[in-house]
Amino acid sequence: MSSPLSLLLQWLSFFLILCQIFYASQADLGTASQYSPPYTPSACFGSDSTQFPSSNFFAAASEGIWDDGAACGRQYLISCISSVLPKACKPGETIQIKIVDRAQNITSTPTRQGTTMVLSTAALAAIADSNAPSLNIDFRHECMFWE
Repeated sequence: MSSPLSLLLQWLSFFLILCQIFYASQADLGTASQYSPPYTPSACFGSDSTQFPSSNFFAAASEGIWDDGAACGRQYLISCISSVLPKACKPGETIQIKIVDRAQNITSTPTRQGTTMVLSTAALAAIADSNAPSLNIDFRHECMFWE
């Protein structure tokens, strides 16, 4: 008979394999713009300053991914594919962002309305020239066991 620890390790291995399979198949294409401070209050976490990751890579979600608030706290891997600004994308750069707000509720005006995500200034600058008004992005939902 298998020990409980052995069974747990087998199940964790199974879930990690599933995450890798689904991770590769959950890539989507979308658009991104950026917004400037103030970033609070947010639709997800109000005025709680601990909502922001230490990297300052976060975003507000459009209605397409908002999912009635279920997007709050979701992690996405994003990379820049192209922009109207020539050579704006930083090749090979992929960052992890956290959804902290709803795009239609943000306090400051985004550089372009109607994008899939509105990135913090730090997040956009990490993957592209910060002068780009909008980007075409590849985004993938991070597989988390607790979501």
